[in-house]
Amino acid sequence: MPITAQNWFDQGGEAYSRFRPDYPDDLARLLGEIAPGGNVALDVGCGTGQFTRQLAAHFETVVGTDPSADQINHAQAYERVRYEVGPAERIDLPDRSVDLITAAQAAHWFDLPAFYEQVRRVAVPEGLLALISYGVAQLDPGLNDRFLTFYHDEVGRFWPPERKLVDEGYAGIDFPFRELPPPRLEIERHWSAPEFLGYISTWSAARRAREAGQERLLEAFAQDILKLWGDPDQRRTVRWPINMRLGDVI
Repeated sequence: MPITAQNWFDQGGEAYSRFRPDYPDDLARLLGEIAPGGNVALDVGCGTGQFTRQLAAHFETVVGTDPSADQINHAQAYERVRYEVGPAERIDLPDRSVDLITAAQAAHWFDLPAFYEQVRRVAVPEGLLALISYGVAQLDPGLNDRFLTFYHDEVGRFWPPERKLVDEGYAGIDFPFRELPPPRLEIERHWSAPEFLGYISTWSAARRAREAGQERLLEAFAQDILKLWGDPDQRRTVRWPINMRLGDVI
């Protein structure tokens, strides 16, 4: 079947679950070590639960919440993990009950003052809050220039304004907690061309471009990447720097 925008960019929660890069296990382990206890972790804006499941190796109970029922419906069941549909600004957990609260690639969508109010309510004394994001993907030199042109200049105009917060590693947001130095980590994947294009299909900017009738823009990028990639089954390294705002909830 020829590659078309329809093939690559008309996917939903299933694509998100398959193609979103997950975080290195060291991230969940380090957060588990820093948290004041290992009873309950809360992953807010959990999507399909990739990071939620990783936390389960370090906490007795992990709760993943997301406002999207489609995302929760595609979340994989896992021991010690439960998922709930609900917004970040209204968390259905008891007061002073959570050791670690995370938001992975999600905090830019929140009403932060309302979310922080919930964080203060549900966190145990000196509970840990981690706002996690990953930066722009980095590919092999022969691919990276084309990718960055697409990211910034082509599909870039379809990113919501909140995307700038992610690109900045949340450096510019209000963070009214005692800040701790974050660990230095990165995500690394070895992907085929179809897997990389599947990842692009999960972008909100790609969805907005399709809704604006810009399928040709997406298809042109897919065709260019396939030409530059060579054998589409060849595994190439893709890296993302991990950024974090980490703090104690007093």
